[in-house]
Amino acid sequence: MKKFVLLIFVFFSAISGFSQKNIPFGDGTPDYRKCVENSYRKLQYKTSIYDEVPKPGSGIRLGIYQIQAACGEGATENNMKLLEEAVKLAKKFDVQLLSFPELYVPGYTLSPEDVRKVAEYKDGPSITKAKEIAKKYNMALFVPYAEKVNETNNVIRYYDSIAVINEKGELLNSYKKTQLYGQQERDNWSFGNSEYPVYNFFYFPVGVLNCYECEFPELQRILALNGAKLIVGPTAADNYYRLPDGKRSDVPYPDISKILIPANAYANNIFFAYSNRCGYEQRGKDQWHYRGNSIICGPHGDIIVEANHEQNTMLIADCIPDYYGMTHPAPKYYYLKDRRPELYKKLISEKADFLDTTDDPINPDTDFFDGGFEYPVYKNGKEITKQAP
Repeated sequence: MKKFVLLIFVFFSAISGFSQKNIPFGDGTPDYRKCVENSYRKLQYKTSIYDEVPKPGSGIRLGIYQIQAACGEGATENNMKLLEEAVKLAKKFDVQLLSFPELYVPGYTLSPEDVRKVAEYKDGPSITKAKEIAKKYNMALFVPYAEKVNETNNVIRYYDSIAVINEKGELLNSYKKTQLYGQQERDNWSFGNSEYPVYNFFYFPVGVLNCYECEFPELQRILALNGAKLIVGPTAADNYYRLPDGKRSDVPYPDISKILIPANAYANNIFFAYSNRCGYEQRGKDQWHYRGNSIICGPHGDIIVEANHEQNTMLIADCIPDYYGMTHPAPKYYYLKDRRPELYKKLISEKADFLDTTDDPINPDTDFFDGGFEYPVYKNGKEITKQAP
């Protein structure tokens, strides 16, 4: 009997030990065996393409490069070498527009001190090199980087930017992120301003948003109204957010790739791509574990191609609007056309009456803003008014 009990104890101990090696740690970081991790770092291809590249103006062949990029010392040099290799690989599939993840060039996990070390002017070495690569391979590029700008009165500001480079190697814009997420981004960057322009690549209209901005339906609607048929959103969405006090957030960052991305593609009858990184980045004792949830969605909210969460992946899809019909059965009626702008003045009001339950879930009425919530005002890249208590 004692031997039988002992055998049961050993059996369940073995199961427990095996499980502990294969379940996530408390911070959400999986404990993969080295061989499994190595397999994730091999580039996988997922494609949805036709036998011919879309004709100019009819569509575009889009590539999304999901990767565990370099971070820390020497990251910029390593990632720029990797950028050219990615373009060479994408060229084998005749990709016309290739997107990299948010802050691809220097890495995302930067402190304010790091930002000042790695930030470059838009005509600096990294973007100059990216322009040369775009021209050489006749491929438009979205290259996210840390931008340094000399503004009025010789004030230097820093932006979480995306270099928008066309297939001729011309820098069309250095798009500065307008919606910064969390205190860390506000500590690192200034707020950008934009009218959300649309760019023509191979005569096809494309808009760009940066990470957190992909979660604001107002921005996608503006781009659609400006004529975009495709929106690409480079991002650095991780599993958990690191709070200013160093602690991990109580809940994971929402995985919007299969919720908001398809929904907003459908709402605007456009293609929408989410261009994330995967794997890990390390800064000091902190480690970021990225979601790797890159995806390309069609105008009907359909998922065309998507990446595995941990896998280095090149997504490639032909985005051709004419291959999709309207979203509703009644002809000539659809969301963009049937809007009534005169009814939407509240959307641009500087005050709003909404219930904030984030601070006191037990007594939510105490969080209703007396007289309305007053939105901050942004000037010189910073938030200069306090939110209503």
